[in-house]
Amino acid sequence: MGCYGDFFEKAKPYIAMTSLQFGYAGMNVITKVSLNHGMSHYVLVVYRHAFATISIAPFALILERKVRPKMTWSVFLQIFVLALLGPVIDQNFYYAGLKFTGPTFACAMSNILPAMTFVMALIFRMEKVDLKKVRCQAKVAGTLVTVAGAMMMTLYKGPLMKMAWTSQGHAHGHGAEAPAVAAAIDPSGREWFLGSLFVIIATLAWASLFILQAHTLKQYAAPLSLTTLICFVGTLQAIVVTFAMEHRPSVWTIGFDMNLLAAAYAGIVTSSIAYYVQGLVIQKTGPVFASAFSPLMMIIVAVMGSFILAEKIFLGGVLGAVLIVIGLYSVLWGKHKETQEKEEEEAMELPVASKTNGGMIYDDDVFIKEIAAAAVGDDSECSKASGVVKSSSHGHGAAGAV
Repeated sequence: MGCYGDFFEKAKPYIAMTSLQFGYAGMNVITKVSLNHGMSHYVLVVYRHAFATISIAPFALILERKVRPKMTWSVFLQIFVLALLGPVIDQNFYYAGLKFTGPTFACAMSNILPAMTFVMALIFRMEKVDLKKVRCQAKVAGTLVTVAGAMMMTLYKGPLMKMAWTSQGHAHGHGAEAPAVAAAIDPSGREWFLGSLFVIIATLAWASLFILQAHTLKQYAAPLSLTTLICFVGTLQAIVVTFAMEHRPSVWTIGFDMNLLAAAYAGIVTSSIAYYVQGLVIQKTGPVFASAFSPLMMIIVAVMGSFILAEKIFLGGVLGAVLIVIGLYSVLWGKHKETQEKEEEEAMELPVASKTNGGMIYDDDVFIKEIAAAAVGDDSECSKASGVVKSSSHGHGAAGAV
């Protein structure tokens, strides 16, 4: 049983991130249908994060009432920036890109996230690169290949790819709205370029969020409360943006229809639940690992989009997506090797003890190092008392809940 328990413990991050991709895939398809029916993406962002705040706030108030750290101006500023990066910049630009292109294209393009995260982690010294090591070469090469794939998807559209099941669906007349939906996601060259650019900007904001998120829980180690605050502040910021961009009161109208489903699903599933689960995974594995599962979402969305939306997929998008996935998993492989090396180093640095006269005596060098560490305040209990959670992987093992 112990063996199975260890396996399940190690598999938890993989299971969590895989489950999130199914949730994200459903959000992309439902949101695309809502946008095609005329819903403003600015209003959608507001309602999405309002639902997210309402759904997760009770859990934060109850479960973290005894462990919630004191709010400081530094933490509040980080929450404000996280809300600006995620709910406002990332979501609005992503929805605009989704509207101009399509769910499969937007999902494929967003796979540049791990490469962007790696580059930004490198800039902020959360990642170290030694080009003499194969794992570092893999991460750098993967980043370059990912960028090449993104450029191909943006600049080369190519001929239309025909799917067997889509053609059969059209021949039998499935879906009365299929022609209208198909027309809505057949963008011109200018719309294609703008949509690609918007998705890239959204992904850059999301990568920035990952980096700041990896720092926030060191000062505010209450993931549920942090998620609630980010969603709430993001809702307020999104309201301001919507009033500035939308001047028609009618855009706020929402009924028991696809628009309500899109807002509720996105808010409850892919904001509150996903933000929290994602934060836990990042806290345990680091930001690069957490961003490496999006190819699965792309595959799910491609199948769902072909059936439900009659989405058109072009050769340039397929070739670019293949390059992006190759680069993505090159980065992931390098990260996996880095994690293995760190675990081996930590195992070698464990104190060596020997039995003498019924007692335990530590190796002298290790004992001296421990005394020195204690002298400079490196005691774990003191760290916990001061609200600091030490990172286990070059500073990017602790993260927030967005």
